[in-house]
Amino acid sequence: MTWSDFYLLCFLVGFSLSVLSFLAGAVHIHLPFKIHLPFHSAHHGGAGASHGSLKASTHISWFNASSAMAFLAWFGGTGYLLARHSHLLAVVSLAIATLVGLAAGWVVFRFMVKLVSSTDTPMKSEDYRIEGVVGTVNMPIRESGTGEIIFSMAGVRRCSGARSDDGKAIEKGTEVVIERYEKGIAYVKRWEEFTR
Repeated sequence: MTWSDFYLLCFLVGFSLSVLSFLAGAVHIHLPFKIHLPFHSAHHGGAGASHGSLKASTHISWFNASSAMAFLAWFGGTGYLLARHSHLLAVVSLAIATLVGLAAGWVVFRFMVKLVSSTDTPMKSEDYRIEGVVGTVNMPIRESGTGEIIFSMAGVRRCSGARSDDGKAIEKGTEVVIERYEKGIAYVKRWEEFTR
């Protein structure tokens, strides 16, 4: 086996496994068997993702299948091109191919870390508590009747059916505070009543 054959084999294995991995994930092609490697890969570190949310401490091993496939493909491709079309010594070609493969593996690893790491702040129940939220009457609330309010909660604009907490009418455009929320209806009071 010559150096060019070795590099070509590495390229073919790395590239074909990368394509197979892409098809399995993007097109949902499933293999008739399961492969589990003896070392921990990225899906073991991100076990919290299957139980609700990603943890900020999600760990991805630097030695994972995606990085290894990228290394093999780029190492093999670069080595093959250098062995076939340059007049460099075999050791120099091996060193250049190894550096290019390591760089490709590092890029894939960094991409995976960026993809999996959670920079979002954790969700708190206080952020989603509707009582005490200030809103604006969008459709007038009739006396002992129902209208509509618009309010912002957790950075999202929302609307809800609304009734006056004391049964009095409230005009469109009035700022109100949600006192309680029952059966999809917000019971509100005028903002002025809280600022007195």
